[in-house]
Amino acid sequence: MPTENGNGGWKASDLKGADPGSFVEDLLRQAIERMKQHLPSGGFRGVVVVVALLVAVLLAWTSFYTVPSDSVAVIQRFGKYLKNVPPGLHFKIPFGVDVATLVPVKRQLKQEFGFATPGATDRFQVPHANDGPLETRMVTGDLNAALVEWVVQYRVADSEKYLFEVREPRRTLRHVSESVMREVVGDRTVDEVLTIGRQEIETEALAKMQELSTKYTMGISIDQVQLKNINPPEPVQESFNEVNQAQQEKEKLINEARRDYNKVIPLAEGEKDQRIREADGYRLKRINEAEGDVARFNALLAEYRKAPEVTRRRIYVETLQEILPSLRSKIIIDEKTRGILPHLNLDAAKGE
Repeated sequence: MPTENGNGGWKASDLKGADPGSFVEDLLRQAIERMKQHLPSGGFRGVVVVVALLVAVLLAWTSFYTVPSDSVAVIQRFGKYLKNVPPGLHFKIPFGVDVATLVPVKRQLKQEFGFATPGATDRFQVPHANDGPLETRMVTGDLNAALVEWVVQYRVADSEKYLFEVREPRRTLRHVSESVMREVVGDRTVDEVLTIGRQEIETEALAKMQELSTKYTMGISIDQVQLKNINPPEPVQESFNEVNQAQQEKEKLINEARRDYNKVIPLAEGEKDQRIREADGYRLKRINEAEGDVARFNALLAEYRKAPEVTRRRIYVETLQEILPSLRSKIIIDEKTRGILPHLNLDAAKGE
């Protein structure tokens, strides 16, 4: 309770931690007591002044309100929706005629399923004391069990629908989220839920939650659905871990085999292409050589037909010119005397 100082006022320290409503009541009570001391007892004028002062204070206290920067105020006049008010200091008709309800339209809200963040103040953000374990227990499409924990992040898209279309929209969102997640998980096998199907589950659940939110006109926009911990039931968790390790070992061996395949096969393909190109080159070489020999023979044949003796002699001489230089020692036999001539050094003679 505030106390007067020596100058007839109140100490500033009395305002720290004090409730504004109780402070105003104490202030009015002390003002009334002070007026009673200066007015005659039972005076009608004093009662009127006190009542007028009380009405003025209450009028000022209930006429102004402040809207935070991440919210809007939904104004109701006699219970009927009137308008939305942006952030800032605003005036409204007092004494309950206008009622301002703050709605955090620019803040991202979330709901947690299967676990609870310590210190959460929103009672709809975390599951109830006994609902947490029940929310996580789900049956997959192959009739196995899994423990699924997830988070839904959302925003208030339409403050009017959020307040007036659905009773307790946050509670309704929790029911919608749990129903959709059970449906999505129930369409998949336990292996998909526990390993490779997380992203598909998140995407499909987000689309279905937003569809139902729009259908129920809750005024909520679903931003993200994120799976947290997904585990098998505790009695089979150890066996599942062994299977999971075996699956990882299998994937490891497959990746190693693919690595060796990608290393050996391209090398063999390169050698194969090289051999094929060499064979094609050799084939073209032999074909060109054969075609050249045929063309040369045809040309020689034409000349032979024109002058057989001259052509024969020329062929004989050209053959000797091609063969004799490769011989180092030459022996010449005379057919008439059948004698053997001395060695003839054709290289020296050629040089002379």
